[in-house]
Amino acid sequence: MLTNRHIVLLGGDARQIEVIDKLNALDARLSLVGFDQLNRNFNGAMKVNMEEIRPREVDSLILPVSGTNKDGFVETTFSNQPIQLTKDWLEETPEYCTIYSGISTPYLDKLSSDTNRAVVKLFERDDVAIFNSIPTVEGTIMMVIQHTDITIHHANVIILGLGRTGMSLVRAFSALGAHVKVGARRPEHLARAFEMGVEAFYIKDLEKQVHDTEICINTIPAMVLTSRVLSNMPASSFIMDVASLPGGTDFLYAKKRGIKAIITPGLPGLVAPKTAGRIIAKVLADLLLEKFAEESEQ
Repeated sequence: MLTNRHIVLLGGDARQIEVIDKLNALDARLSLVGFDQLNRNFNGAMKVNMEEIRPREVDSLILPVSGTNKDGFVETTFSNQPIQLTKDWLEETPEYCTIYSGISTPYLDKLSSDTNRAVVKLFERDDVAIFNSIPTVEGTIMMVIQHTDITIHHANVIILGLGRTGMSLVRAFSALGAHVKVGARRPEHLARAFEMGVEAFYIKDLEKQVHDTEICINTIPAMVLTSRVLSNMPASSFIMDVASLPGGTDFLYAKKRGIKAIITPGLPGLVAPKTAGRIIAKVLADLLLEKFAEESEQ
């Protein structure tokens, strides 16, 4: 149980509701910042402003999946009030206070270094990323169907990256009958693509591979779909970028060429917030229980 452990949630979207329910069930003392417009109350959880929290009493801090922006502000769906995590505020928390976020950002990394507070990046964990790939794949299929006038079956599909999400995408689109090619950087990923029965190539050769592309799905958070690559891609192609912001596509050049290209950060939270929230909630609960059990033993 998390009885008497003070946990603060700063902003977030519908996924955080599942986190609140889970931690409430574990008897945590919850302060919810950025939930004033959420039309629901939680027994044992208080909706408060940042100024009402005493940092010295905070055991753990939970940020939205996206962490903070470059100025330390967090995203929130349920409030119009700006919420900022500052160095001065964080320095007042106990040294053992841990920050939990989906991803980190340069601001959050510096804040962690300056205050000596640990940041746990949930989406870098294999279990979270693999579980999260399920709603990502379903959302990707939904978006591809909405934004194209062809079937996935027999479509020429390129998937960039064969990480945890990329692998799930390859399996799903292959199962739907698409002609799938995979672009990757690492030789072991190319070997895995071969084992999965799909064509594979090195990313450095991408511009030679896109001449007949109908659907391109990028999972790599680096600029891979450059203007040189896009100049070789049919204008009728559809690009869906599911990588972390800012993605890996030159969107301005794609628009100039008439190629439809969209980026969908936080796709699981858009298409299946309850499932995505339960994934985060379970892992967070396990981590918090483990953390405080270890502290009790010391």
